Amino acid sequence: MQSRQPRLNARRQKLARQYANLMRRFSFIRSSIIGIILLALVFGGLSVRWSHLVPFPQPWASALYFIILSFGFGIILIPISYYQGFILPHRYHLSHQKLPGWLSDRAKASTLSFFLGLAVVILFYWLLDKFPDTWWLWAGIILLLLSLLITRLTSTLLLSIFFKLKPLADRKLKRRLINLAKRAGAPILGVFTINLSSKSTTGNAMLAGLGRTRRIILTDTLLKKYTPDEIEVVLAHELGHHIHRDIPKLMAIQAAMVFLGLYLSNLVLRAGVVPFGFNGIADVATLPLLFLFIAVLGIITGPIINTYSRRVEAAADGAALELTANRVAFISALTRLTNQNLSVANPGRWVELLYYDHPPYTKRVSLAKKYIIDR
Repeated sequence: MQSRQPRLNARRQKLARQYANLMRRFSFIRSSIIGIILLALVFGGLSVRWSHLVPFPQPWASALYFIILSFGFGIILIPISYYQGFILPHRYHLSHQKLPGWLSDRAKASTLSFFLGLAVVILFYWLLDKFPDTWWLWAGIILLLLSLLITRLTSTLLLSIFFKLKPLADRKLKRRLINLAKRAGAPILGVFTINLSSKSTTGNAMLAGLGRTRRIILTDTLLKKYTPDEIEVVLAHELGHHIHRDIPKLMAIQAAMVFLGLYLSNLVLRAGVVPFGFNGIADVATLPLLFLFIAVLGIITGPIINTYSRRVEAAADGAALELTANRVAFISALTRLTNQNLSVANPGRWVELLYYDHPPYTKRVSLAKKYIIDR
């Protein structure tokens, strides 16, 4: 556990910029490959030609198409996934997980994503076939219910697939964090730790789950390197979201975005029937167009959502400062996290706009210093 006041590490800032640039570059390459293939399938007529060879009715035809696309993309992107997910984190000392363990985690994550995606595709195309006029509405409702279920299961099931979850052994710290949660009006099930150090060198804390499944979860990397004051302010930030009712607000925004996205997808599918030779909006050949439009919509709305998210996170920082009245610990915790997680402290304006869902380190520290002056 550290005690002296940390300072931003200039060498790690240089590494952070290199790492961030490389990760964005490979993400761009990945997205470009997927986009080019989807464009070729739609505008090259390949999707329509392939659809004539599928002997199954909907939604099973689209399920088969999704399986082929998923495995095809998976194979094509293996080199990028390996380099971006394994080589780079090891090169920059953010991970020390062995290759077999990394492959195991990748297999688990890919399996979960695959079956979730398959279920959504089957749902979508069953609704497109049975309720062509209102499919987007029913799909939106079901997606939101599914999102609530996943959020509720995060702390009890999903995390345990990848990490060992156990109660916090430090009774004094546990009592302190529970009292903090009570002051914030956030009832919790308990305080737990995950063995992140078995795979990564980064640190974090979270308030996971909904209702009776809400738990405080700390990484063991946080417990080893941070003071109790610093751990408290890190958690206080998460509790700030509860104080400001951010979860219901974000769920409402998510609902609006989901319904808008699906409604626009409905218009795009209908507009594409004649130009692309689809046999109606429920044609299996429309699947690449649907994926392509959702991806484009995500690129367009991403900066808008990030801008709102940064405001929400800044407000949570303010709540953490009010809740703990410990500005020194707040700044030191941010400094340790920035050094440890290899985060860029002061990114360019456009980088922040496009990619950051939290305010960068310099702005968060400025908020804390302003709080010191105001107090």
